[in-house]
Amino acid sequence: MGQRDWNDGPMISEKMLLRDKERQVAQRQKKVQMTVLATALPYLLTLPAFLIVVFFIVYPIGTTVVRSFQDGETKAFTWANYQYFLTDPIQQANLLYTLQIVVVTVVFSVVLGYLLALYMRFSRSKVSKWMNQLNLLPRFIPSLVAVYSMIMVIRDSGVLNRVSQLFGGDYKPGMMYNAVGITVMNLWFNIPFVALLILASLSSIRMASVEAARDVGANWFQIFKSIILPVTYKEVLVAITFVFMGNVGSFTTPFLMGGNHPKMLGIALYDQFNSYMDYERTAALSVIMFLICSVSAVFYIISNLKKEKWR
Repeated sequence: MGQRDWNDGPMISEKMLLRDKERQVAQRQKKVQMTVLATALPYLLTLPAFLIVVFFIVYPIGTTVVRSFQDGETKAFTWANYQYFLTDPIQQANLLYTLQIVVVTVVFSVVLGYLLALYMRFSRSKVSKWMNQLNLLPRFIPSLVAVYSMIMVIRDSGVLNRVSQLFGGDYKPGMMYNAVGITVMNLWFNIPFVALLILASLSSIRMASVEAARDVGANWFQIFKSIILPVTYKEVLVAITFVFMGNVGSFTTPFLMGGNHPKMLGIALYDQFNSYMDYERTAALSVIMFLICSVSAVFYIISNLKKEKWR
């Protein structure tokens, strides 16, 4: 009996050592698995969003760029699609017409939106409070409804004309089917948008700071330059970028209120795709519009990197 117990001791210790080694190996494997899981988990969580971006953004853009360099019949490489839009007089007129409307819209939207935001922030009148509430209204009106409503007002036989007839006149605004009407409609959409952006940053300015500046003798221009502009500079850049990009490819307003020639690029793109069914030229015009919008995006990024100079 004693001899069996003496022999069983080393066997038990060997079994315990084997179990300890197995436990250590299992712990190492578990630790490795946890490390791999912790490393891969962020990628797994972002994979669905990444796939959506690839299949619905990157892939369509890539195929559009490739197709823009293809001949419509032979599918061979060609610059003809881009040459058409850059050399054809009609397409050149469309491009200049679009840039003209967009630039005017950006300038007036930013200036008037900025002034509106300043009035709503620093005025304590009842009118400014009502303006603050009404400024949100365009966000809840469908664009198609808004455009048709504007048409009913500014067309030659619209509300303005009928009101003038009540006083013996015959006022015809002449704002339909030209750049003036499109610009007015664009301002209706974009001025409240710009005002909301700038008003959000103006809310961080305390009235005590403005009053303190006035107490030491600063005029309104000095207050604007030293206190207001540095706070709103970034929002102004954002407004310029989004208004520019949003109007380059606009469709509803120029489709309903624009003329036959010249046309904005969004309508020219529609004609190439739907009327002429020239998909290669459609792709080329899409790339051109993308590059035009990229100019404003690059401007925003570069200006945003230099914003510390205003602080």
